Amino acid sequence: MAPLALVTGAAGLIGQYLLRSARRWASGWDVRGLSRAEVDLTDFPAVTSLLHSAKPDAIIHCAALSRTKDCELDPDRARRINVQATAHLAASARDMPFIFLSSGEVFDGRQGWYREADEARPINVYGQTKLEAERVVLANPRHTVLRIVLTAGTSLNGDRSFVEDMCRTARAGKDVMLYADEYRCPLPAGAIARAVWELLDHGRSGLFHLGGGERLSRWEIGEALLPWYPELSGRLIKGSARNHAGAPRPADLSLRCEKIQALLSFPLPGFRTWLASRSERGADLWDYPPP
Repeated sequence: MAPLALVTGAAGLIGQYLLRSARRWASGWDVRGLSRAEVDLTDFPAVTSLLHSAKPDAIIHCAALSRTKDCELDPDRARRINVQATAHLAASARDMPFIFLSSGEVFDGRQGWYREADEARPINVYGQTKLEAERVVLANPRHTVLRIVLTAGTSLNGDRSFVEDMCRTARAGKDVMLYADEYRCPLPAGAIARAVWELLDHGRSGLFHLGGGERLSRWEIGEALLPWYPELSGRLIKGSARNHAGAPRPADLSLRCEKIQALLSFPLPGFRTWLASRSERGADLWDYPPP
């Protein structure tokens, strides 16, 4: 029988892409998704029972409380989900590959183009909980941490990616404020899923950055999306992070990804390069590779 890989956060954006791409990129694995409807990851006895029954050979941990505002409003809940649940899963997977999806939010955003060896200094609760979880995971030399930043994709319910958030706001007749001085390196969800499956097959552990090849401002990202999402036309407003009044947001979370790129069979695409390569939208703009 094929080895079993469990994917937590199966209802989330990256979890959905991991499952839908498994037949193509993880053909040697039996893949099963776990969503919150099936098990609450903070219910440790239930998780232990499920793992004992399923007997997985690898775990890919995508589940998280990932919205910065939610983490700031309830830091205890953020710690339970992002740190304690991760620690329990990592301990349960001590003798098998365990891939944990972390975030560039562990950095303060003052520098940009961060390497894996750069000092992590989070400025919000989300980033702090991700950093705490990273340290737990990396205590096991068999385990892997992937830091990602901004993921473009299409979810089943249309409410998981930043692109969907923007379009939903615009369709509601509201303007979308995009900062011209806040930088990210967005990557299509399909490319992230393929990279995760390849990393699992390589059996490589440790810390890796996984981002797109272009450093773009939020405003530049919005402009690049206009030809594909006409509902955004007339709704994008250029702003400045200097006027931001919400939870702290790092200014520049561009990542250097040479370490993981050396292992992958495909080039990590830049965002605008990716869009330019798609002559038509097709079934899913964010799948990998393009049809």
